[in-house]
Amino acid sequence: MENVRSEIFINDKCRKISIRTKMILLLSIALFAFGFSAATISYKIYMDASIEQHKRFGVGVTNLIADAIEPNRVDDYLQKGRTLEEYNEIERKLYLIRESSPDIKFLYVYKIMEDGCHVIFDLDTEDLEAASIGEVETFEEEFTEYIPQLLQGQKIEPIISDGTYGWLLSVYTPIYDANGVCKCYVGVDISMDELREQARAYIIKLAAIFFCIFTLILLIGFQLAKYGLILPINKMAHFAGMFAYNSEEEMENNLENIRRLNIQTGDEIENLYKAFVKMTEDSVQYTKDVKSKNETISKMQNALIITLADLVESRDENTGQHIKKTAAYVRIILEELKREGVYMDQLTDSFIENVVNSAPLHDIGKIAVPDSILNKPGKLTKEEFDLMKTHTTAGGKIIGSIIDTVPNSHYLDEAKNLATFHHERWDGKGYPTGLAGEDIPLSARIMAVADVFDAIVSKRSYKDGFSYEKAFSIIEEESGTHFDPKLVKAFFEAKDSILKVAKVFQKME
Repeated sequence: MENVRSEIFINDKCRKISIRTKMILLLSIALFAFGFSAATISYKIYMDASIEQHKRFGVGVTNLIADAIEPNRVDDYLQKGRTLEEYNEIERKLYLIRESSPDIKFLYVYKIMEDGCHVIFDLDTEDLEAASIGEVETFEEEFTEYIPQLLQGQKIEPIISDGTYGWLLSVYTPIYDANGVCKCYVGVDISMDELREQARAYIIKLAAIFFCIFTLILLIGFQLAKYGLILPINKMAHFAGMFAYNSEEEMENNLENIRRLNIQTGDEIENLYKAFVKMTEDSVQYTKDVKSKNETISKMQNALIITLADLVESRDENTGQHIKKTAAYVRIILEELKREGVYMDQLTDSFIENVVNSAPLHDIGKIAVPDSILNKPGKLTKEEFDLMKTHTTAGGKIIGSIIDTVPNSHYLDEAKNLATFHHERWDGKGYPTGLAGEDIPLSARIMAVADVFDAIVSKRSYKDGFSYEKAFSIIEEESGTHFDPKLVKAFFEAKDSILKVAKVFQKME
């Protein structure tokens, strides 16, 4: 009997709690749970994406450094150091790479042995004394578990540490000689302290938005029992569910649809609607800010491409401003094709940007060609020319290896096409594979025109440059044999723009 009375008492207490209060309690619990989950998930996604971005950047930097170091000369660098002109030149390039981004905190090249890390190059951005060449650095505690792999010359995953020098992402890339023996490691420490500050600001902003909305919804909760509450909320929920972030245009259209609801109830519902609009505007603006940051990263990426292409081009004493001129010609031809409506199934805006941005890498394979052939003043022998032709396949392999490291980079796909196929001919008599007609990638066919035109008009150690009219005449004569006729037509339609660019660069040389 006593148990029955207690149950009735509890039930009576529950009945005394109004539905409004119950709704507020349930809403409060739900909002806190949702806010915490959303903030946790958002923070994790944000941090994971940002760290992955830093990893890709670190790998790109170490690969760029590795390309500048000759594996077979590592022991000479270690023993002779700055007495070697080659060592000083490499160190200068490393400083340029380090200065390319404020996030690069330390940059170094070590030969890792049983007794520790033997310093070959050591650059830092702190007010610290850099280690001397040949100095042995002891292994830091964070690297203890990786020592066996490092001693065996194996690749290791990027390491994140938080110590004396702040929050760092350390990327180690091994450099192997032709026999597959690891000669040394390139290391770069990327500072992530700024990321931590950004994450903290992000969480604070999320918390502020959450508590503002939470307060408004609590006020509105007092009126949820009244007629007319469900319909406005359902409308907002409907448009929120349809909201898409696929493009800026879609976001703006969806935001405008939300504004057109124009809910004016004169109570907390209207306040919720306004907060919803404000939150959506903030979300759209935040997405635009992210896009802007991505564009900044893209510009940095393009700068690294130009730096890499310049490093390769600097070996060829004959090419001058070749990569910049050909890239400019390629853009002009692409824009003219788009204006004429030719190859419109391929000429998307992203395709055009990918081709133009990757154009400087079309001769990257020349890094594999000996200087004696690359800079020979006279005519090449058949054997030498056959070796020179391998720069196409070498370039394809180099960029292919980068694609394996950085997948889903469409501009690299076009870079590989340009590097591999820009010496193919429309009639199938080119190299390296003898592709013909439209089997040759469009980007490579365009580069073929730009490349040959620049080669004709440019002065070389073994020849004087031809006149522009002579160059245009040669291009026209080889339409349908060497070149795609449609591209030649576009090239001539844009003749004035081509000449303008050529003359600008001529003044610079």
